[in-house]
Amino acid sequence: MRMFVLCLAQFILVLDDTVVNVALPSIRDELGFSSSGLPWVVNAYFLAFGGLLLLCGRMADLLGRRRVFLIGMALFGVASLACGLAQEAWQLVIGRFVQGAGAAMAGPAAMSMITLLYPGPEERARALGVWGGVAALGGTSGLVLSGVLTDLVSWRGIFLINLPVVAMVLVLLPRLIPESRAPGRRRLDVPGAVLVTGTAVALVYALLRSAETGWGDPIVIGVVVLSAALAVAFLVAESRTAAPLVPRSFLASRTRAVANGATLLFSLAMYAMSFLLMIQVQTALGYSPLLAGVAYLPYGAGILAGMWLSSRISLRIGTRRALLLAFLVNIAGLLTLSGVAAGDSYAAHVLPGLLILSLGNGLSLPVMAAAAVDGTTAEDAGLGSALFTSVQQIGGAVGVAALATMGFSGGLTAGAACVALGAVLIAVLLPSRTREGEVSGTRDRLRPRSPAR
Repeated sequence: MRMFVLCLAQFILVLDDTVVNVALPSIRDELGFSSSGLPWVVNAYFLAFGGLLLLCGRMADLLGRRRVFLIGMALFGVASLACGLAQEAWQLVIGRFVQGAGAAMAGPAAMSMITLLYPGPEERARALGVWGGVAALGGTSGLVLSGVLTDLVSWRGIFLINLPVVAMVLVLLPRLIPESRAPGRRRLDVPGAVLVTGTAVALVYALLRSAETGWGDPIVIGVVVLSAALAVAFLVAESRTAAPLVPRSFLASRTRAVANGATLLFSLAMYAMSFLLMIQVQTALGYSPLLAGVAYLPYGAGILAGMWLSSRISLRIGTRRALLLAFLVNIAGLLTLSGVAAGDSYAAHVLPGLLILSLGNGLSLPVMAAAAVDGTTAEDAGLGSALFTSVQQIGGAVGVAALATMGFSGGLTAGAACVALGAVLIAVLLPSRTREGEVSGTRDRLRPRSPAR
């Protein structure tokens, strides 16, 4: 039951990553979004979620994981109500940003509770396999649910449907999971969180504006410079603070460092693919929102199959080989889908690439999640979970902003190149399971460790 409630929360949080994609044309028409403003309905959530995750992950470790989770879910629910009632474009964007902030609090706290509930290497691998699969299904279900509600009710329903789920989680979880927190006291790095969020917001704004005005636009150049300055300020601040968002010692694990780097490249491609595909099937192929959502259903079946295989493959052949295989499947799926054009049929042109890609996603996500929190303890479980989810969200925001400007075929081809770069990173730098005890867990034990580790 505990796992069910935590997975239900994760499902609804990830669902809101993609739930707006099918509804974007309807939202644009009703609230009067411009073409450059519309991606902010997606990116406001990504940026708040990704930019605040590291801070919120440490909050969960230090202030109590259950407490931070419950506050985050309540905030997410209130923001969902505000989004569903929005009457102006700016109201929806602000509501999405607050939604992302609530998700940033709840997401890493939930994942860290799972990490601590299942300390053994094999049971943790299975639990995170289910967790990763639920996350992937949440993204897929968001597209299907968005199509159904937008066509049959209203785009507002995609936000209001969150409310009963949030209420259920808030009632059940306090009865099922005790409070836990890291030993000792440390302060939170609020300046670091502000700087990293500002860096991401400025970069995404520059990418979106450049699609309309070009890179020679003085405003684009100025915002790029601002983003770079904020990034430098973040690095300087982190080097001087006694409690940085991500201590250097945490990334001393090469398994965790490489897993997060590969996840960033993977997310660049996949979030952009989801955004571009939903626009493509509704414009080039003429699908209604309902039909566009239903067309995505096989994606969920492929993810379930990949998820079922993932932990078995990784435990047998190791994380590095399992991730390489998964990334190669993803590349094949992206390149196959990139050829979809006006007049193409669903069965012959959309479905094959969709199935290949869904299998690759199902294979990838659980193994990446397990590798990204490899060796985490009661002291840093929230940090490990937050860092993994943060790179997913920031990667997604940058991917939507950058790759969407290249058009459907160009964006998916560029996405395949990003995944290929991730495969190279894995092949060259990811240790074998016998060297750092990855998902197979030769050294993955839940025991207190000193901060210097």
